[in-house]
Amino acid sequence: MASFSPIVCIVGFHHARGPEVETWLGVEEGSDPASENEWPLLPFMALSDGAHASTEDFSYFTLRHEVTPDRPATSLFGISCTRQLDANELINRPADVTRSTVQKAVVVISDSPHHFGQLREKLSIVTTAWFAQRDFTDLDILQKFQESLAKSFRDQDDERDQYFGLSLRELIHEFKYQTLVLFKCCLLQPKMLFFGSHCERLCMMQFSLISLIPGLIRHLQDCADPKFNSYEESLVMPTSLRTSERASLLAYMGLPLQIFGKGSLFGPYTPLQQLDMLADHGTKSYIVGSTNSLLLQQKDRYSDILINLDEHTINITSASLRTALTLSTPDRRWIDFLTQAVNDTWDESNPSRPKTMGYAGSEEFIRLQFEEYLLALLSAAKYRMYLQSHKDDENAILIDFEGDPSNEFGSEWVEAWMRTENFRIFSKFTDSHIFDIVDPKHPCSGGLTIEDVQRRLAQQVSELHLDERIQNSREVIGKQLAVGQKKVSSAFNNLWADIEVMREAQRKRNEEHKAAADGSGPSPAGDKSGHLARFPKAPDMSHAQASVQAASSRASAYLSSWGTWASEKRKAGWGRSSNPVTPLNSPPLKSPGDTEQSSSFSLQSNEKAIPTPPAAEVREPAASPSQGD
Repeated sequence: MASFSPIVCIVGFHHARGPEVETWLGVEEGSDPASENEWPLLPFMALSDGAHASTEDFSYFTLRHEVTPDRPATSLFGISCTRQLDANELINRPADVTRSTVQKAVVVISDSPHHFGQLREKLSIVTTAWFAQRDFTDLDILQKFQESLAKSFRDQDDERDQYFGLSLRELIHEFKYQTLVLFKCCLLQPKMLFFGSHCERLCMMQFSLISLIPGLIRHLQDCADPKFNSYEESLVMPTSLRTSERASLLAYMGLPLQIFGKGSLFGPYTPLQQLDMLADHGTKSYIVGSTNSLLLQQKDRYSDILINLDEHTINITSASLRTALTLSTPDRRWIDFLTQAVNDTWDESNPSRPKTMGYAGSEEFIRLQFEEYLLALLSAAKYRMYLQSHKDDENAILIDFEGDPSNEFGSEWVEAWMRTENFRIFSKFTDSHIFDIVDPKHPCSGGLTIEDVQRRLAQQVSELHLDERIQNSREVIGKQLAVGQKKVSSAFNNLWADIEVMREAQRKRNEEHKAAADGSGPSPAGDKSGHLARFPKAPDMSHAQASVQAASSRASAYLSSWGTWASEKRKAGWGRSSNPVTPLNSPPLKSPGDTEQSSSFSLQSNEKAIPTPPAAEVREPAASPSQGD
């Protein structure tokens, strides 16, 4: 089978026709691969939605390559670098350039994505240099770039896998235990939809996830079309094993698991124009990404699980999938250990490598941990099938393992996985006793312990970022206290200054009044308007005493006059009438002859009964007692 030589094309955005392929490099003259392979969506894949919002952006996509005389139908992979330039800066500005900016993408199409790690950097440099020429008609630099691709790809074929994508350390640091949830979700082959506004990060997230399955990056020949199934058709069960060779061991254990077989699709960037393929009846599962928010409004139709990279959320719309993806206790213990290893060696300045420069927490460490986990899972699944087929034979049960060890991976998840296409292929092309090669036991087997609870609580507390919040609160409180102290100090200083001003003004007024009083002299007018007006004159005590004595003498004269008048009335027979008036509440008179005594008693017992003298007789009492006689 002839190998596919990488080709290059230029995609531009026309103001009237939209995205379109302008030039092909590396193909026969007059040939148009887009029309020959029915790639009408290639321009939309190369120029992603929202690419105009950034200076440089990358898009990754898959294409179907039709059958040719020298090779069967297969999947191709494209990577595009998009940039834009101010139209006024062009040296030779074409007549059809009517917009203020010119947007173009340089696209490389290859038969495998495992070269894209290094290709991405080269493509960025070449595209930047081409735009720096400010003349898009000069294609010499792109022509030389295309010619060098075939040789560089051949030189890398014998090298080990060149992993690319989002750093696994960043993946675990960001998603924590949900990294294992996404990994196990891939194996169940549901409809997974990734959404993000940044196209390159969106695509890198998906490539990082599928790279956790050893060898899958090099076996994606069926991922561009749900009708492809060449991997299973050409697969042969391994009959020998060399345990000293990693590749031989992985192949004997059934790796890579083919999650993009018949009925499955992989589209790291999928434009809206490709939604018809997602909704097709023959498309049973897929992993796709989109930067268009319109797809979020129809997430229930196009996804079983939605991973929103902008909001860091995972929304599982399928109830059965949500139940199956619940992690078991050993699963949670395993991913917590991996997360802790990453966090302990996290370097904010360089997230892709441990700050200790050691092996623990490195990219290779994480990949080998997932490889160990996957091998144990495959072995436990085979042992589960062995137990079911020999359930009546007690001698067939391995004494080293109690019960079904696959339950430690989650019994509901294992049952769901055993109904998938990738498990069917795995079971068909692997030996029934691979559990003799790898122990069918979870890497972190065992029930829930107090250490698990303590670790889980510690992680949940750390996720709350209490230290950062308390530190921020301390800083805010400290600033507020400093501002408050400054305000109080300023207010006190202002108040004290006002008091000093008032005291100074009062002192000046006192001095002015004193100076005015000293210079005015003894004039009565000055006394009334100056010092004497503020300090009133003391009362005249001698005048008051004279007034009291006069009042006392008048009262004595009045009493003497009244007594004389009463004595004369008694001598004249007052009170001896035939109808004497008896005062109220007084005792009766004893005898007519005792009038004086009776009158005396009457005066002493009740003075209210004594008649008031005539007003004429008491009008001048103050003259003298003798005048009354």
